Amino acid sequence: MPRQATDQPIDAVAELPLSEVLSGLSYALDMTEGQPRGHAERSCLIGMRLAGALGLDDASRSSLFYALLLKDAGCSSNAARVAALFGADDAMVKSSRRLTDTSSTSQALLHVLRTAGTGGSLLARGHHVGAVLRSGRSGARSLIELRCERGAAVARAIGLDEVTARAILDVDEHWDGEGYPTGISGDEISLEGRVLCLAQTAEVFWQHGGPDAACEIARRRRRTWFDPTLVDALVALEEDSDFWQSLDFPEVTPLEPPARVLVADSDRLDRVAHAFASIVDAKSPYTAQHSERVAALADALAALAGIDDRVRATLHRAALLHDIGKLGVSSRILDKPGPLDPGEWEAVRRHPQWSLEILARVGAFADMARIAAAHHERLDGSGYYRGLTGEHLDQPSRILAVADVAEALSADRPYRRALDPDEVLSILRPDANRRLDQEVLAALEHVLAARSSTTIG
Repeated sequence: MPRQATDQPIDAVAELPLSEVLSGLSYALDMTEGQPRGHAERSCLIGMRLAGALGLDDASRSSLFYALLLKDAGCSSNAARVAALFGADDAMVKSSRRLTDTSSTSQALLHVLRTAGTGGSLLARGHHVGAVLRSGRSGARSLIELRCERGAAVARAIGLDEVTARAILDVDEHWDGEGYPTGISGDEISLEGRVLCLAQTAEVFWQHGGPDAACEIARRRRRTWFDPTLVDALVALEEDSDFWQSLDFPEVTPLEPPARVLVADSDRLDRVAHAFASIVDAKSPYTAQHSERVAALADALAALAGIDDRVRATLHRAALLHDIGKLGVSSRILDKPGPLDPGEWEAVRRHPQWSLEILARVGAFADMARIAAAHHERLDGSGYYRGLTGEHLDQPSRILAVADVAEALSADRPYRRALDPDEVLSILRPDANRRLDQEVLAALEHVLAARSSTTIG
């Protein structure tokens, strides 16, 4: 009988700060945007320093704090469309855009010429350049609107306030009204949204040129992109070497107003897990609801196995977040209709490792991270990314492996149609006790049969 999880389940932690959870998971959002890990945390440091200079009260600082950590929560929702439109890696396109003054026609055109159709033939590049140019401002507005609205919805799903949601909606609005998605200007833009816009831009330019570059871009876009009062507050920090050095090793949890600390209890952890599952599944049209369905199937299998409630709760959250590392894989790869080349396949094989690294940033998530990272491991050692064998795979890990592959076979993919339950089982039965756990596969037959009878009835 495979062993059960032995680490402390996350829902045994009574006073886990929500800030610790979201700052840890923010690495996934950085990857989606093609930014170095820590981008959201560094933006948070900058934004909260601006909040201090403005003298914001605790309520406003709390809303801003969480908006800064979640500002990119909607970015996966337009990834597939960006990749298809540009014919290029979505993260590369987005990363390049962060350095572009999109209000300048010449700079915007140069961005398109540099990114559209990258790696393709001259004809393919011309096709994608033309497609982007034809889409124009309305196309950009549509993509940004999708991202902003989805990000605000994630904040609401986690249970954060409307000020936080509104800030995320406004992150790409500009002081002069030339931003997106609605083109509001000046004080029509929420103050928190104005802070987000400046903080994230300053962070990106800090990456490339240090404090001088961050402050110079703020000066250059004063009264066009940015609120002049906020620019003045940022520029006042230009010679504060201690502050800029703090960006090298960002610690954001202490920045949450002590009187407004939010706790991630069991209910809130479930909200976070479901919200981030939706972020992951939005990355590709072929994975819509994948994480939710895997979690539901894993929970049904766990119930049949008689797993105790605490481990079952940990498994359920691990199942929801097992593919969080896929946010670092290009949509061009995830949605490719043909075979992957060796480099593309290697990128796919790395996603369980990235899931582990992201989830393990939250100390209380150790067990969840381990289970999630093992979803492509197999009993005979033929899986990835570590090639673990059965003696190293506990019962929750074995359940998640079966749930993931069964759900994937049951869904449409770019290269094949969805398979019915009988076809799924015919593919998986030969792997019993060789690659997949025999008892779990037997439970899967029971669950699929029960679902079929319910559907027929």
